[in-house]
Amino acid sequence: MSKVRIVTDSTSDIPAELKEGLDITVVPLQVLFGEETYLDAVTLTADQFYAKLKTSQVQPTTSQPSPLDFSEVYERLLTEEPGCSIISIHLASVLSGTHQSATIAKSMLEQEGDIEIVDSCSASCGIGLQVMLAARMAKEGKSKEEILAAIKELQQKTRIYFLVDSLEWLRKGGRIGKAAALIGSILNIKPILTLDKATGTVMPADKARGIKKAIARIGEMLQEQFGNDPVAVTIAGTDELDNSDELEAKVREVLNVESITYATVGAVIGTHTGPGTSAVFAYKV
Repeated sequence: MSKVRIVTDSTSDIPAELKEGLDITVVPLQVLFGEETYLDAVTLTADQFYAKLKTSQVQPTTSQPSPLDFSEVYERLLTEEPGCSIISIHLASVLSGTHQSATIAKSMLEQEGDIEIVDSCSASCGIGLQVMLAARMAKEGKSKEEILAAIKELQQKTRIYFLVDSLEWLRKGGRIGKAAALIGSILNIKPILTLDKATGTVMPADKARGIKKAIARIGEMLQEQFGNDPVAVTIAGTDELDNSDELEAKVREVLNVESITYATVGAVIGTHTGPGTSAVFAYKV
């Protein structure tokens, strides 16, 4: 059975120590502040990004890796491990062209190795959970087919809810309309957002007036979905403006939490959601 190597992109927001320990290869996206270009999580950490966001006079933008970036990574892995299979898991294709770049790179190397491109239909830790599962299974010697089946199952059972401090960031990135952003800011309506499991599209799950009621509603929805079943939870936030501590307290109150991990929403996702974003990712174990 050939060894399986795992590739992802930097929007998976996997902590550095876990990436190294699980032998995960990460292809970075770019973050641009005007003429300044950075490699996400390489030359610009999440903390540096949020600090820069407070002082920058320009709105940051992001750029996907090129097919060449991916093909160079795939070629290197295939050379290091002749006969290996590669599973490459990426940001939802509806949110970025990253998946397409990886797919083009695969077509460039069709004669050189076995490469499977996976649309995570997710973002941030939603991708990271899939990637870490795949990497752990690869270390255990599981086959490519077994890993792909497990990824698909995890995609379906993971629940994601997130809150943003301001809808303006999503509006500027084209993720929601101007009217929705304006109404939310005027009425202090806090939309509870999620990602469609089939595509990764940002969509409303519910709404509440004020952050406390929004967090309480997230707790209710999670409790309705999981009851007293044991769950694994990841809490992610951006900076000191986020509500991740309150979100964690609510999750611990209403769920049978078997394990909990913490992550920082990275620069690329943060460019589109803004500071003050907090999220919960949960699935039954």
